[in-house]
Amino acid sequence: MQGIIIENISNLYKIESEKKVYEATARGKFKKDEITPVVGDYVEIQITDEEKNKAVIEKIQDRKVYIKRPKIANITQIILVVSSKNPKPDLYMLDKQLAFAEFLDILPIIVLNKVDLDDNNNFKEIKKIYEKIGYKVITTNAKQKEGIKELMQVLRNNINAFSGNSGVGKSSLINAIFDTNMTQEGEISNRNKRGKNTTTSIKLYEIDKNTYIADTPGFSTFNISEIESNDLDKYFKEFRDNIQKCEFIGCTHIKENNCGIKTAIEEGKIDIGRYERYCKIYQELKEREERKW
Repeated sequence: MQGIIIENISNLYKIESEKKVYEATARGKFKKDEITPVVGDYVEIQITDEEKNKAVIEKIQDRKVYIKRPKIANITQIILVVSSKNPKPDLYMLDKQLAFAEFLDILPIIVLNKVDLDDNNNFKEIKKIYEKIGYKVITTNAKQKEGIKELMQVLRNNINAFSGNSGVGKSSLINAIFDTNMTQEGEISNRNKRGKNTTTSIKLYEIDKNTYIADTPGFSTFNISEIESNDLDKYFKEFRDNIQKCEFIGCTHIKENNCGIKTAIEEGKIDIGRYERYCKIYQELKEREERKW
């Protein structure tokens, strides 16, 4: 039988197959082959006890996508949740996540949540910036279920991972989608206005046939070190058409003159804030690479 891993707790796997959920362990051969089943994996299982829904994982199908941290496979769409307020929008984190989504070739969707708390409507400017680049941006108020219908349409026929800092409302959005308290909602610390991470395991929730969403911990320390610093510009979508206009091959777009990216900024084609965050991410990657040696 074939199925999909929907949860993994201490190497005990829950596998959905033919509208049933089986509890399974993995064969020892996976350890020998240095591969571990993860949530999102499509697997072949052998039923060991039909009455108690017990099984063993025999084979892991080839993965289309694999993310190391948090460990999840085969997601086709990543929902990048940003809070409009409490906590304040973290666009540096968002741009790192967008670059990584481009690197993995996963479609990113930006969700600006808690728009009701943004009295100055700053979220509208953020929406404008990213829509101009070509990203889909959805504004939501999870508590009042505003924007949830539009979000649900986008989720269909995908394995969707929800990503974002703690406290931005990932769990609240999932609860609004299912109209139930399926995930534990985080509480925002009044002292520092930063989120407290309450999700402890990765789990796929089925919305509809072939449609899943994942609540995933670990993205608050998002690591994109798989991207080489010199390749980062390829994963800033709006940079691509302007890279060829740089005078120097291998231009980093930071210290060089006659740079196509800097010219595009002057012409209003590239947002200056995005560029500044690119420089910061580039430097972070460069320093990490130098520490390796």
